[in-house]
Amino acid sequence: MELGLQGKHAIVTGGSRGIGKAIARELAREGVDLAIVARSREQLEMAARELEAETGRRIIPLVADVTSREQVDSMVAQAAGRLGGLHILVNSGSLPGGTATGPIETIVDEALLEDFNVKYMGALRCARAAIPYLKQQGWGRIINISGASARNAGNLSGGARNVSLVHFTKTLAVQVGRHGITVNCIQPGTIRTERTAALLAARAAELRTTPEELEQRDFAHDSPRGNAIGRMVDAAEIAYLTVF
Repeated sequence: MELGLQGKHAIVTGGSRGIGKAIARELAREGVDLAIVARSREQLEMAARELEAETGRRIIPLVADVTSREQVDSMVAQAAGRLGGLHILVNSGSLPGGTATGPIETIVDEALLEDFNVKYMGALRCARAAIPYLKQQGWGRIINISGASARNAGNLSGGARNVSLVHFTKTLAVQVGRHGITVNCIQPGTIRTERTAALLAARAAELRTTPEELEQRDFAHDSPRGNAIGRMVDAAEIAYLTVF
């Protein structure tokens, strides 16, 4: 499908693996040159080489910690400078599920605040740095990757940070819409990524079943972890939606 993205420039945080890497791949396939951002240089550079070889597009690996405004501002400036402008920002950088999980009695304040600092404040820092470049183009897209825990009870930290991204998305959309910039939010549930096979195998071994049987049981319609389609969603499917 021709989506009018040929020649656009993007930043994808969390782009070295998982959903972020899948999004970077599909953007590149649509003709976008981009910077992928993460904290681990080795994994980031490996992902950049892999995606360049697959797509033939320019993929720039930029190491940055989104909890640092200074690093974020420098990263966005580098990306815009090396790419020749900026049109798209995808905020996908965070630890799946968060770190402050479990009953309220066990929540560690510092862990919960760190989750917010990475996912919510990280998205805010990146958007704040990117918006001036998007305004220069008179056209921009910001996509925030939230999560289904925003709509479900259970994970206090993961749910709270994801809900906050929904509010951030709506507020930012109102603020920058007049400049030709749209802001949208995607809320994935459990997603199949590079980590999934090992995690399923470990759980299946504990429960004395097979990974296939465990996955089928987890995603049945009547399961608390289930969904409307009765199966796990692949990271590529979230990438297709993001690119659209």
